[in-house]
Amino acid sequence: MATTHTVRTVGSVPSKYVQRKRARTRPATIGYHRVALIHGEAEQKIDEFMLYSDEDEDEDDQNEEEEENCRDGGGYIALGGVPHHPSHSHQIIRRKQSFTQKYLSISRNFADYILTRSRGCGRFEHQNINDEFGTRHMLATGMFKERPIPLNRINKVFCSQWLSDHQIAMGTKCNKLMVYDVNTRQMDVIPSLRSGELHRPPEQQCGIHSIEINPSRTLLATGAYSSNDIAVYRLPTLDPVCVGEKAHNDWIFDMCWLDDQFLVSGSRDTRLALWRIDEDVENSDSSLLPNYGHVKPVKVKKCNGAEKVRAVIFNPNYTEIIALSLNAYLHVWDANRFVQKMSRKLPHGMENVCLTQKEDYSLYAIGSKSHTTLLDPRTLHHVRKVNARITGCGIRSVSFHGDILTIGTGVGAIMFFDMRAGKYMESTMNSGRAVVLKSTKGWVSPDDQYHDVFHNVEYTPAIYTHCYDWSGMRLFTAGGPLPASLKGNYAALWC
Repeated sequence: MATTHTVRTVGSVPSKYVQRKRARTRPATIGYHRVALIHGEAEQKIDEFMLYSDEDEDEDDQNEEEEENCRDGGGYIALGGVPHHPSHSHQIIRRKQSFTQKYLSISRNFADYILTRSRGCGRFEHQNINDEFGTRHMLATGMFKERPIPLNRINKVFCSQWLSDHQIAMGTKCNKLMVYDVNTRQMDVIPSLRSGELHRPPEQQCGIHSIEINPSRTLLATGAYSSNDIAVYRLPTLDPVCVGEKAHNDWIFDMCWLDDQFLVSGSRDTRLALWRIDEDVENSDSSLLPNYGHVKPVKVKKCNGAEKVRAVIFNPNYTEIIALSLNAYLHVWDANRFVQKMSRKLPHGMENVCLTQKEDYSLYAIGSKSHTTLLDPRTLHHVRKVNARITGCGIRSVSFHGDILTIGTGVGAIMFFDMRAGKYMESTMNSGRAVVLKSTKGWVSPDDQYHDVFHNVEYTPAIYTHCYDWSGMRLFTAGGPLPASLKGNYAALWC
């Protein structure tokens, strides 16, 4: 659950220990053996000063194996060791251990984490807590319980983000940006930002497909009133900053921040646009209403070989922009020059609509109709193909939480793949049974199309989006009907 790593400031071994050599002391027959250093134990005082000479090195090397066998065999002694004379009647027989086994600088004991944190030794010790420990425990023991969130007649939730420990932002197909308060259970609708007068909207609106927060969590980028423009809000107040326009002529499916100022958007028109967001942009209107400006893209380029760019991510380790297109290609762009470097065909060609990466940017995950493909960022070769437990379920959302790969499907099931074990997580309550969260129906409009599509078939919503809070103990899931012609919604908080 916790890890404490003690940093060695000088030398390769702790300062309490020195390499064993023949010690020149007043009683020449007295030797010293190693004593473990335990927190809280009174340290033995040194009776006499010990001297070491280089003349004894050769002799010590010859007798090293003999001394290792007759004593504890560690190769190090404590400066405050307890003297042990061969004439003593009792003899302590210890199991031979290496130095790293007995004096490991890394502790995974939570008590050591609390102790070192209370001492405040931040310069000499690195501490961290396993973020996924609580998530694993709750999943394995079946502690996650669904708490549905009513959305009235809202149509399909496509994206979501945790704004704080009690606020969740979500975007819908009916072009609404909403914020849900977990504590008060109230829903607030944020007004959409309109484009300029000379703007050309798309032939048909499709709603908000992406919500992205910059690294410093000061700006939030999402879709504007027109589905082919972007809107930027200031956090945490959600005051409008600007509208980005005149870059795309079709729906914007995804966005990603390169840093706190630059943003990349991917559209259905197979183009990528680079934006520069300045928080000081303001409208010249002097009214009392909140003002926001209109900005144009820095660059707009066509993604060669792409058909409908569906997802975009940024890998800072390699300074690359990764774009996923609907024709099962992964496209790599140089973020510094904003030029396309390469494209690679994916092993599964049907319904590649979601893309994510690990927190350390060491692995990509792509969801298709029946598989989740894991790729190595260095070569773009697939590392593993994770088969969905339900054939043809249609994977609609994927995310990494530590070594847990969370998969949202089109049939209302959320599955969890353990990257360390190489298999789906299993329940400790029901041996051999995989952990699966099954969602309720939510709301769907009971029109004629609904009866035609789900005639004699049980309806389940698609999980278009899901996200963990900062602790990993709460999971928000949302979506709606999978067919584009149906109207409905689903949202729930698992905790």
